[in-house]
Amino acid sequence: MRLFRNPVALTAAMVASLAMFAVPASAHDPDTPEGKAAAQAYENDRIPTERLPAVRGSTVSCQNGMADRYPCRNVDLQGTLPLSSIGGGQGNDIWGWTDPATDREYALIGRTNGTAFADVTDPVNPRYLGNLPSNGGTSSWRDIKVYRNHAFVVADAIRGHGMQVFDLTRLRGVTQPQTFRVDALYSRFGPAHNIVINEESGYAYAVGSNTCSGGPHMVNIADPKNPVSAGCISRDGYTHDAQCVIYRGPDRDYQGREICLNSNEDTLTIVDVTNKAAPRQIARRGYNGVAYSHQGWLTEDQRYYVHDDELDESRSWDGRTKTYLFDLTDLDNPRPHGTYTASVVSIDHNQYVKGNHSYQANYQSGLRILDVSRIADGRLTEVGYFDVHPNSNQARFNGAWSVYPYFASGNVIVNSIEQGLFVLRPRV
Repeated sequence: MRLFRNPVALTAAMVASLAMFAVPASAHDPDTPEGKAAAQAYENDRIPTERLPAVRGSTVSCQNGMADRYPCRNVDLQGTLPLSSIGGGQGNDIWGWTDPATDREYALIGRTNGTAFADVTDPVNPRYLGNLPSNGGTSSWRDIKVYRNHAFVVADAIRGHGMQVFDLTRLRGVTQPQTFRVDALYSRFGPAHNIVINEESGYAYAVGSNTCSGGPHMVNIADPKNPVSAGCISRDGYTHDAQCVIYRGPDRDYQGREICLNSNEDTLTIVDVTNKAAPRQIARRGYNGVAYSHQGWLTEDQRYYVHDDELDESRSWDGRTKTYLFDLTDLDNPRPHGTYTASVVSIDHNQYVKGNHSYQANYQSGLRILDVSRIADGRLTEVGYFDVHPNSNQARFNGAWSVYPYFASGNVIVNSIEQGLFVLRPRV
């Protein structure tokens, strides 16, 4: 599927010439039919931003299947911040930060025209703190991750955007919304579809950029305000999203190694990135039903991997959400381990595992919470949901873009493309 299959590891000298191997600035892989189809499908489904009043002041409990106007199960609504109140545009990615000095919780909210910051410590009264404008234009695709109290922001389809670095401690004491400036800008790539950070190793991986044949562009961020290029993973071409970890799973051959699990359009591709100058591809595995390999996350024991595909629902006869399971007992030979099919029709997007649950942002069917405790048997069970797009359930690109479930409070934040920030409280 890819245009580039260069098995030679990049040396430092080769890294210095990354710009010579740039691919065009475009969302998803511009060089494959799958990438073009995914980007076009998203744009085709665009609808206007909804202009609803904020929900605030008290928790709206999920009762008899509803919380306010939103269908739900075992998830209460605590507060919202509509897009009109946090800088406008439309929503995309979301991440969170907890201030280690104060334990206050913050939402980092991606939008087409920038990144909004909100204090969600009081979940029924989320408070907008300000905006970090986009660098060079608007983009439907923006992504944010955090390391050492700094936010790292990339955007797709903007040639000169690069990686913005923002010191989150500047949010302390903010009482009125502000327009912020970056603390640093890494410009060794322009557009990037996504950013992945391994907080244990101190490396960021920009994926889907105009470098590295679209594969992970590795950056040393140990000193957050002074990011340094570290190398490329380009053998398998374009990577849409990834998870990179220090491996502590069941495969003894890779204990203590830094491993990236890459969603590469038509495969799950696993790479040992311990040596940044010579990353080694371990495995490349497709699966039945593949249409656009999008994103996934390891269970906490690192034995199993839950994976979502962005186009399979729209191409299947029933349109029901499907989650693919992999057994990674042997990293050299990842094995398909079953498929979970939901009761609703929607496209699964980003998902993150915390404890025994996977928190999925499933576009038109909203936040879906899956119990993964029986994944060894190839089984997942839905135990809660909150539908941020109550008007319809279809396999189309509207509603919940992403979710962040890692606050110590147990609160979960969701970013809706058309509505903005939701602060939710699962009861699972």
